[in-house]
Amino acid sequence: MTHQDIIRQIKEKQLHPVYFLHGLESYYIDVLTKHFEENILDEGQKAFNQLVIYGKDATAKAVIDTACRYPMMAPYQLVIIKEAQDFSELSGLQAYLKKPVATTILVICFKHKKFDKRTSIAKLMAKQAMMFESKPIYDSKMPAWINDYLKKKKLKPGDGVTQLLAEYLGNNLSKVANELDKLAIVMPKSAPLDISMVQKHIGISKDYNVFELQKAIGFKEFEKAQRIVNYFISNPKKNPLVVTIGALNTYFTKVYKGHFLSKLGDRELASAIGVGSPYFVPEYRTAMRNYPLASIPLVFSVLKEFDLKSKGIGAQNPDHGELLKELVWKLMHPTAALVS
Repeated sequence: MTHQDIIRQIKEKQLHPVYFLHGLESYYIDVLTKHFEENILDEGQKAFNQLVIYGKDATAKAVIDTACRYPMMAPYQLVIIKEAQDFSELSGLQAYLKKPVATTILVICFKHKKFDKRTSIAKLMAKQAMMFESKPIYDSKMPAWINDYLKKKKLKPGDGVTQLLAEYLGNNLSKVANELDKLAIVMPKSAPLDISMVQKHIGISKDYNVFELQKAIGFKEFEKAQRIVNYFISNPKKNPLVVTIGALNTYFTKVYKGHFLSKLGDRELASAIGVGSPYFVPEYRTAMRNYPLASIPLVFSVLKEFDLKSKGIGAQNPDHGELLKELVWKLMHPTAALVS
């Protein structure tokens, strides 16, 4: 089931005795937990019938004893185990799972790591509980996700906005949703949302950001790239090297794909390489001309080299500022970098 299916069932009071919410992406688990907290019981029923237990503090006996109680002046009691990945006695709930109490809604939230589905507790969960896995979203899907979220907030994104937000914010949905909620607060409802407004309210420098850097590299504008690099070096907390390398790798992956699909029209090419809007396609076509297909493997080799160096592999006590300077030079001279 999707998280929307579960939300619909909660609203319709089609409830299960046990829910097991798990996965690497915490956003949907948090959304569902909030719906349970707000929609199972009335405010007057919550004091005696709604309990949150944290995994690191929990014992199997305490959870079972709590879950076996009957509700007081309410149709259900709601028991939520948060941070269940820290619950060392999770497997001790097997006896309860085999015969859960019908008037208890037990919600187990297992976040930030994969749940081993080979274990006996996992197999029992699959039979007895309503299981939901919250999976990370692919980077290529983020512009569409952001577009849908903004529409729900009654904001109209202009050309390039969703792609800018996706590339700057990444695919951590909790972080992205938080930033979009801020935009929804400061922006008038139904107002067109353009790139300058996003830069202002999200805190993206207009001239010195990773998008301008990748564009300067793609256009072979060395002086502009160096100005951005110097800005990054003077503001390292806002522009960590590992994030910059990740963004450049994504950028050149799209350039690489574009070579095989260059005959497509701008709209079709935008969709195929995952840039979200035809607005950005001319930039990528320029980069494709400046970086012929044969040079792209050299680019990826350079990115891999500096990714390892940034993590201390092949470089002792690396100076990230110097690494960034060298990285950008090698990216803009990939053939020379190969010789060196």
